Amino acid sequence: MIITILIFLAVLSLLVFVHELGHFVVAKRSGMQVDEFGFGFPPRLFGIQKVGGKWKIVWGRKHSGTEDTVYSINAIPLGGFVKIMGEDNDDGQVDERSFGNKPFWRRFFTLAAGVIMNFILAGVLLSIGYMAGLPIAVEDLSQVPSNATFTEQHVAIIDVVPGSPAEKAGIMPSDIIQSVDGRTFDTAQGLQDYVRANKGKAMEFNVERVNENKTFRVESLAEPKEGEGVVGMGLALYGKLKFSPLPAIGQGFQTAYHQLVNIASGLYHLFASGEGLKSLGGPVKIAQITGQVADLGIIPLLQFAAFLSLNLALLNVLPLPALDGGRILFLLIEKIRGKKNNAKIEQYANAIGFMALLLLMLVITARDVSQLDTIKNLFS
Repeated sequence: MIITILIFLAVLSLLVFVHELGHFVVAKRSGMQVDEFGFGFPPRLFGIQKVGGKWKIVWGRKHSGTEDTVYSINAIPLGGFVKIMGEDNDDGQVDERSFGNKPFWRRFFTLAAGVIMNFILAGVLLSIGYMAGLPIAVEDLSQVPSNATFTEQHVAIIDVVPGSPAEKAGIMPSDIIQSVDGRTFDTAQGLQDYVRANKGKAMEFNVERVNENKTFRVESLAEPKEGEGVVGMGLALYGKLKFSPLPAIGQGFQTAYHQLVNIASGLYHLFASGEGLKSLGGPVKIAQITGQVADLGIIPLLQFAAFLSLNLALLNVLPLPALDGGRILFLLIEKIRGKKNNAKIEQYANAIGFMALLLLMLVITARDVSQLDTIKNLFS
């Protein structure tokens, strides 16, 4: 669906643009010469630049010859970029406004600002979500903060055991249970008691999945394995958690922090187990998920955008060449050595790192496309 692609591009552009905005603002505040701050990626369509105290339009790649920043609009609408004098150690080394000639801490915070801005963006998006009512699952009402309201409560499925009767029937995590055998339930415990009381029998589950009602016949087990239950699914209360504005901001940033820790922990365990690369998703997979989340409404989309922003922050902080974390690593090495790094070595390392990341992205994208039933899934 073309709408899915447009929503995906809008979300991705927001995340990257805010990241680059962080670099731009701190670089400017640090007294660095910022040659260009662009929305989207080149080729440049046009830009504006202060010349002689007046704003002038700059077409294409033309440059007025002044030292003021060009604010540009570029042809490829995927985020943005910042061009800082001397950031690659290949020019401006005698100019005091060059990146390389600024004190350690100014350079450090300029490099770290993008990651910080992605975290701030996630906190802001989650705060807005909590003000409007953020979809969330809790084990029971005792987990709901006293200064919040929890409305539109439903029993939801948060986990399905592989090979269980629930999975065989077609039930999936995030399904919201409307009824079982025509009965409705206000609590997860009530539903669990009913299912256990009818073990060994077939039960009819009516669920809501992405605004669509589905019915599944589940053949429950008479003698389930320990810890799996008679149908093999985990339940929780699903509803909208809402705060007044000030508490919502605190809760939004607290949630962003906990999610960041959970994502980092999850990635560590995935890569430690050797499953990391298999679990990575590229633009195609993220676009698919974005479309599915967008179908649920604007608030779940904000929640997903916050999750992506935190992932982008973690990706960029990794100490790999071409990423912000890699450049920070070179900066720390320079600080420890007490002298400038070899500019050529640093440039070659970043170039090789960039090519490696590009190749990895191409491999992941090719894998994601091969797993689609048809590429038309993106357009229909």
